[in-house]
Amino acid sequence: MLSTLELRNIIESSFLPMRCQCTQAQDRSLTVRIYDRTSERVDLHRTGICAEQLNSNRAISNLIAGLRHDLKNRQGVQAHRVNDSL
Repeated sequence: MLSTLELRNIIESSFLPMRCQCTQAQDRSLTVRIYDRTSERVDLHRTGICAEQLNSNRAISNLIAGLRHDLKNRQGVQAHRVNDSL
């Protein structure tokens, strides 16, 4: 199993050049925040990610793919709202 530091580094670096912050709670669950590149507001915030289940490359890749999917959908909804208000 990867150390928390290694796991955090993999997750955070996978979202470059965006800023991604991955923290671990006392119960070993992870929280991931992905920030907008221009405004520094949080674009995506996920909590309760079970670090113990991230025990393979595939599990980590699936988590990152899921976060990217959620981020893309969230950004699409926000862009749609902006266009509707114009």
